[in-house]
Amino acid sequence: MAALNGSRLTMIGLVLFVLIIGSDNAKLSTDFYSCSCPKLFPTVKSTMQSAISKEVRIGASILRLFFHDCFVNGCDGSILLDDTATFTGEQHAPPNNNSARGFEVIDKIKTDVENVCPGVVSCADILAIAAADSVAILGGPTWKVKLGRRDATKASQSAATISIPKPTSDLKVLANMFKNNGLSLKDLVALSGGHTIGQAMCTSFRIRIYNETNIDTSFASTRQSNCPSTSGSGDNNLAPLDLQTPISFDNNYFKNLVQKKGLLHSDQQLFNGGSADSIVSGYSTNPKSFSSDFVAAMIKMGDIKPLTGSNGEIRKNCGKIN
Repeated sequence: MAALNGSRLTMIGLVLFVLIIGSDNAKLSTDFYSCSCPKLFPTVKSTMQSAISKEVRIGASILRLFFHDCFVNGCDGSILLDDTATFTGEQHAPPNNNSARGFEVIDKIKTDVENVCPGVVSCADILAIAAADSVAILGGPTWKVKLGRRDATKASQSAATISIPKPTSDLKVLANMFKNNGLSLKDLVALSGGHTIGQAMCTSFRIRIYNETNIDTSFASTRQSNCPSTSGSGDNNLAPLDLQTPISFDNNYFKNLVQKKGLLHSDQQLFNGGSADSIVSGYSTNPKSFSSDFVAAMIKMGDIKPLTGSNGEIRKNCGKIN
C-alpha cells in the first residue's frame, strides 16, 4: 500500500510538473496556430502587401519595430502599447520618438486577424510575422516564424532608452548589447543587414557626414546636400540607408560598407579595421551567405525572452492592455 501511494504521489507530481512546464515555459513553434487560426499567415501577408504597395518604406519600419520590441525585455509586443494619462511606454523613448512607425499597420493586421480568429493571436506574434513578410515582399529570404508569444501588460521607457542600440554606437558597444541578448557578432552583422532597406533622419547621420574621416568624400558630399550642418535645420530630412537599392532586400548594404559609404556611424563601425570586417566582406560577395545568416539571426532574436503559457495576455487592441 505504501508503495502504491508512493507511485500515486510520484504520478501526481509528474502531472503537476508537466502542467507547470506547459503553462509557464512553453516553447515557441512554427505550427502554434495551425489549428486555432489556420488563416493567420495569408491574412497578415495580404495586409502587409497592401501596406507596402501604398508606401514601400513601411516594410523597413515594421522590421525595425520588431527589432526594437525584442531588444527591450524580449519580444513581447511592449513597443506597441500607447502612452496614457497614467502609463508611459516605449514609443517616446529617444530611440523611438518621432522615428518608430508602422503602428497603424499592425493595428490593421490585428483587426483583420481578429475577424478570422478572435482572441487567439497575440500582437507580439503578429509583429513577428509582419516583419518576416516585409522582408520577403521586398525581395529578401523567407522563413517559418516561430510563434506562441503572448503580449506584455507593461512597458518601460527607461529600458527602451538604454537597451536599443544607438546610431552613434561603436562596435564594442554594439557587440556587448547583442551579446547581452544572446546574439553573436555574426548575428549583429547579419541583422544590421536589415539596413539594406529603409531610411534614416538627418539627425542620425549629421555628425558622421561632416566630422568623420572613414567615409567616402563624394558620398559625404551627396548626403550633406540634404542634411545641413546646423542642428535644427533639416533635422527630419531622410536619406536611404542603402545607397544603391534602398527598396530591395539584398546585400548591397555590405558593398556600401566596404566602400566606406555606410550612412550611420554604427553601420560603418562594422567595417572599420575591426573584428567584424571579415564578416562584412563575406556578405558583400556572397548574398546567399547573408540571407541564410540573416534568417538564422532573426529566428534567434525572436527567441529573446518571449512570454508564453499563462504569462502575459492576448491583447484585444495592440495599443492597450485588456
